Parts: sequence; structure tokens; C-alpha cells
Amino acid sequence: MTPQANAPIARAVGEMGGGDPADPFSQERAGLRAAAAPVTAVPGTDLPDPPMLDAGGTATSVSAARAGRPAVVVLYRGAWCPFCNVALRVYREQLQPELLARGIALIAVSPQHPDGSLTMREKHDLDFAVLSDPGNRLAISLGVLTAPSPEAREAQLALGLDLEAVNADGTTGLPMPTTAIVDGAGRLVWIDVHPDYATRTEPHQVLDALDGLGIQGGVRG
Repeated sequence: MTPQANAPIARAVGEMGGGDPADPFSQERAGLRAAAAPVTAVPGTDLPDPPMLDAGGTATSVSAARAGRPAVVVLYRGAWCPFCNVALRVYREQLQPELLARGIALIAVSPQHPDGSLTMREKHDLDFAVLSDPGNRLAISLGVLTAPSPEAREAQLALGLDLEAVNADGTTGLPMPTTAIVDGAGRLVWIDVHPDYATRTEPHQVLDALDGLGIQGGVRG
């Protein structure tokens, strides 16, 4: 398998074309890459389980969504983010079938309003849980919360994107794209954080991690 074939998200993002290095978003991504990710999550500890909302606005949580199963939990920025759209589509097509076969849940979490989560589900015909985390409480607990630079915020507003209206808590806070594996007991056993939001965890990396951890169908080897 070629490196590109093994990295469908990176390939799809590459096909979108590179931005102007001088534009606010490219400069923001460069700054995020240069800064150390302030991750506070420690594998072997329980994954924080703040209250969340499902796509219909009903109270739920990650633990309720996984229902005793191991889970792959994906923190994404929102339905407005083109890189998130690419990643979740690839996860649906290339990761979710394998997780289902292994008895492992796939759960996506963002800070957007529940109706934004519903839009994401409908747009991509997603067959896994898509949750809203008002206040970014999971991102804060994991140490992966960030926010747009002033220049990127200004550019977003010029494009008609107001995160204060999109996010359920009325702030501009965003999670760094993060993929975490939780075992059947709710313990964090693996985490991969991407400060540069144009890059994401590839499906094969998740599956390789699951194989290495021996997690399958609720049993950790």
C-alpha cells in the first residue's frame, strides 16, 4: 500500500489545494504547529465524562453513547470546518465498519449547537454518535482547547462565520482535533492531538493502536 493510500485524509486535504502562506489561516496553522500542545490527558486515567447533548438536543454523555463498549472518541471543530468534514467522511467510510466489526463505538464531539451536530449527521449520513459539548468541557479536561487567532477570527467573520453564534456556549473556543481511545471501563488508553487543524489521525493509525492495545469487543488483552 502506498503512503497516500494509507493516508486518505491527508490525500483528500491535499486535493483541496494549499492556501496562501500569507493568509490568516495559514499563519494561524503555522503558529499552532510551532507551539507545544498543552495536553494534560494521561493514559491510564478515566476519560472525563461531562454532560453533553445528542444531535436532537437530548442530554447524554460519552459514557452513555458508548454503553459499556470501548470507544474511539473524536473531538472536531464543527460542521463549518472543511477539514472536519473530510475527516468524518473518511472515518464513516473507512474506520466505522471496522470498529463495528470489533464491537467498538465511534463518537464525535464538537462545541457546536446540537442542530449543527444534526447538520453534520445529515450531510454525511453518519451512523455513529455525534455529540455537542457546550463549554468545551471535554477539550478543557484533556488540555486541547484553543481559539482562533485575532487575524483568523476577523477572517472568519468576513466569511460569515461567527463562532460565538455557532458554539453552544457563545464563545470562540475550539478543540484541537483529537482522537482518543477509551477502553470498556472508561479509561483513556491512547490519544493523538493535532494542533494544526488541517491534519488528522488517519484510520490506520487508530486501528494499529487498537491492535497494539489488544482492545476488541469490550475486552482489553
